[in-house]
Amino acid sequence: MTIDTETVEELIEADIPEAVARVSMPRVHNDQNEDAHFAVVAVSPAFEGESLVDQHQRVYDAVGDHMTQSVHALEIETYTPDAYVDHGDGTLDDELREAGLLPAE
Repeated sequence: MTIDTETVEELIEADIPEAVARVSMPRVHNDQNEDAHFAVVAVSPAFEGESLVDQHQRVYDAVGDHMTQSVHALEIETYTPDAYVDHGDGTLDDELREAGLLPAE
């Protein structure tokens, strides 16, 4: 069973309150039967006050059964909106503004 980046994003955004997620495939395999490696950047105010381990566990939980069926690995970066402003790469700024998680420019 295969899964694509958009589906992984949808799973994360549906499960974690107010989350904005960006998912990519940093390692693409030639063998179509091989499980996929994904990189996730997730921003949510729900991460406030949680340890990094707990934040990452929330992402794993959101992906759920796909972790044992079609996802081989997740590289995860999680941020609260404030932490993303301080440490993120800015690629999610427009989506975060649209979601009301960052102030308008």
